[in-house]
Amino acid sequence: MILTVDIGNTRIKGAVFEQYTLVEFFVFEVEELQKKIENILKKYPKLKYLVVSSVGNLEKAFFLAFESRLKVHFVTHNDAFPFENKYATPKTLGIDRMVLAAGATLQFPGQNRLVIDAGTCVTYDCIDAKDNYLGGAISPGIRLRYESLHNYTAKLPLLTKELPNDFIGDSTVKAIHSGVVNGLVYEIDGFIDEFKAKYSKFIIILTGGDADFLAMRLKNTIFANSNFLLESLNQTFQYTINND
Repeated sequence: MILTVDIGNTRIKGAVFEQYTLVEFFVFEVEELQKKIENILKKYPKLKYLVVSSVGNLEKAFFLAFESRLKVHFVTHNDAFPFENKYATPKTLGIDRMVLAAGATLQFPGQNRLVIDAGTCVTYDCIDAKDNYLGGAISPGIRLRYESLHNYTAKLPLLTKELPNDFIGDSTVKAIHSGVVNGLVYEIDGFIDEFKAKYSKFIIILTGGDADFLAMRLKNTIFANSNFLLESLNQTFQYTINND
């Protein structure tokens, strides 16, 4: 069994896998991490590997403390990946984006893939049908958009995400919701339209913490899976140990 852990910018997500089957999913805060992992190890004594992907600042030493109980693997740029990295600055490509690209490559072979991760940032990653990672785009996520409107203006309130009823907001609060949510929806649909115009036989994958919130608003057909990163982390690790 494999425990995958993704250290994001705002929270930690984990999942237990039996080969390629997701057994249980977890979400927790940094201060809960040690207790949560201890509980997971007690619940699943057959766990053999702890696989960590991190874009956050958590120290590796924390996970290495579990080495006496299972094998710990940190996903790095030096791992084997199932795509050719065409990024102009490959070492600056986030591990989370590489894992998502690997998952898309392995799960949807022979297709052009666009992976959209709607989290703290919204990332767009393109992998062509020949398994070349081409690059993509990065923009602010929903929470950052709300916070920036509040932090960089004198009077706009800090709101939490809410689906607007219309694209025309008849109050300041409704106008902010429309601008943030509809603005991001239009952005995502625009990227998808550009991708569809350039490639045939494609798959659009939407994941991340805001995936379910956004999915129903998009006009384009997508494959929405909020757990795609953790599934991809499991698939990437299994690919790595089979191709070392």
